Amino acid sequence: MWIVNQTDLVAKVLEGDRRAVARACTLVEMGQKLDGLVGSGALVVGVTGPPGAGKSTFTDQLVAVIRGAGLKVAVVAVDPSSMKTGGALLGDRIRMQRHHQDAGVFIRSMATRGAMGGLAPTTLGLVRVFDAAGFDVVIVETVGVGQDEIDVARLAHVVAVLLVPGQGDEIQAIKAGIMEIADLFVINKSDMAGAEKLYREIEAEVHGEKPILKTVATTGAGMAEVWAGLQALPRRVAVAAPARFAIDHLGIAVGSIDEALRFYQGALGMGEAHRETVAGEKVHVAMLQAGESRLELLEPVDETSTIAKFLEKRGPGIHHVAMRVPDLAVAVERMKREGARVLNEPKIGAGGHKYVFVHPASTGGVLIELIEEHS
Repeated sequence: MWIVNQTDLVAKVLEGDRRAVARACTLVEMGQKLDGLVGSGALVVGVTGPPGAGKSTFTDQLVAVIRGAGLKVAVVAVDPSSMKTGGALLGDRIRMQRHHQDAGVFIRSMATRGAMGGLAPTTLGLVRVFDAAGFDVVIVETVGVGQDEIDVARLAHVVAVLLVPGQGDEIQAIKAGIMEIADLFVINKSDMAGAEKLYREIEAEVHGEKPILKTVATTGAGMAEVWAGLQALPRRVAVAAPARFAIDHLGIAVGSIDEALRFYQGALGMGEAHRETVAGEKVHVAMLQAGESRLELLEPVDETSTIAKFLEKRGPGIHHVAMRVPDLAVAVERMKREGARVLNEPKIGAGGHKYVFVHPASTGGVLIELIEEHS
């Protein structure tokens, strides 16, 4: 377990320290909230489009053009999740390798973790880390998206949608969602047959209201024009995804985390667990990603802990269900007005989450933990 002085870490991020930025990204991906990250006004560019559009090659060339202008650029490359580890199926070591030694470029791959909108649940958190670290441009490259997978429009100031000739009915299938989120269309692989036909189809849809550019990302053709076009666009107001009430994790009381992990990691093949000790609750914790939710294994530190008493009374099993809420203070105030029995004032728990517990008598028989939605 890392013991991190978050005040010092954030200060280093604000100075642009690369090691601090990398560590901050890791903590954000583990669900921790970092307070004090002040943005520097980075332009956030979304790069999206259907599978096979050449997004990674396009992004690589766009980074080169931006660096040629003397600007610092960070890339958040969202990849499908590995079925084995839960991590990114593709990593930054095999992406954009020519930029690896460039101090003005920072590339971070992250897994979708089962999210369906083309991004990961913590993508916005990484964007904020890079913005605070002083990068001039942050590029968010999504996984291949379709009509309903348009989350990138919520966090990017401008969105470039890549399309390629020859996809026929697939373009029609994604048209409605793509047309809504695009600020700029890019016909990549425009040296292929059908490029002019695709250009006319897009033009007929947008009626001149959005620019349409052509590129051949493998050669860099048209990339300078794309960068100029992105800079000329008005910035949309970037917002986080709408606040959701969702299950964050299931808390499971166990006698031994090590023994429990033999099942979850060994038999089920789940990925690596983040482990820590929460002194205030007198528990050891192991957190396992399970799609958009997580499993929290809880092992008592000593016999006076709540989990130890639970195990003595009921044995191993589900201890609580944790729900994310957009604003914990508002949720607590509302519950109190409605007569719900809140068991504690907001405290900081595993992963830096702020939480309260609600008594089973108020919830239909289940101990509910409410935790505040991280930015």
